Amino acid sequence: MDDRVMKVGVTGGIGSGKSYVCALLSEKGYPVYQCDEQAKRLMVKDSVLVGGLKDLIGENAYLEDGSLNKKAVAAFLFSEADNARRVNELVHPRVKDDFLHWVTQQTAAVVFMESAILFESGFDALVDTTMMVYAPLDVRIRRVMQRDSISEESAMKRVEAQMDDQEKLLKSDLLVINDGVSDLESQVNDALAFLTNPSEGVTEP
Repeated sequence: MDDRVMKVGVTGGIGSGKSYVCALLSEKGYPVYQCDEQAKRLMVKDSVLVGGLKDLIGENAYLEDGSLNKKAVAAFLFSEADNARRVNELVHPRVKDDFLHWVTQQTAAVVFMESAILFESGFDALVDTTMMVYAPLDVRIRRVMQRDSISEESAMKRVEAQMDDQEKLLKSDLLVINDGVSDLESQVNDALAFLTNPSEGVTEP
C-alpha cells in the first residue's frame, strides 16, 4: 500500500447518508473512490473479471453489446444462497487492486473509500482509518422509503440484510452523525481536521 497517503474508509448502513457525506468530502477537494460505482465499471471493463464471471455464470452474463446482463446475474445470485459469495470472491479482489492503483495516482494527502460493505468485504484492511456515518433506524427507514418509493417493510428488509449498526460502530474509528439535526458540516470539518492534524481532536464512536 502507498504509505504516503492517508486512506480513510467511509461506511454506513443504507439510508445513513454516507454518499452525501462523501459528496461533501469531494466538494472540499478530497478524492473519493466509490466502491459500488467502480465495481460496476470493472464488471464490464476488466478482462480478468469479465472472464471469471462468464466462467461462473455463463456466457449469458453479458449482452451482445458487452454490457452486464443484470437479469441473468440476478437470477444466478438468487438461485443459491452461496452464489453471492462466489461472485464477491471474483469482484472484491479486482476492486481492491483497482483502489490501490487509484491511490497511487492521487496527489492529496488524504483520500477516501466509500463502501457500504467496508468490513464485510475486508476492504477495511486497505485503509488506515475507518469512518462510520450513522443515522437512527427510523430516519434511515424514512429516507429509503422516500428515495426508492418502497414500503416500510421492504425498507426494513434492506436494512436487516446489512451488518448491524452497533457492530459497525464497534469496528469504526471515527463517527459522523447524520440524523438531520446534528451539524453535519462541522462534524465533517472536525474529522478532516483530525485526519490532517490529529492534535485537533475528533468525534469518536
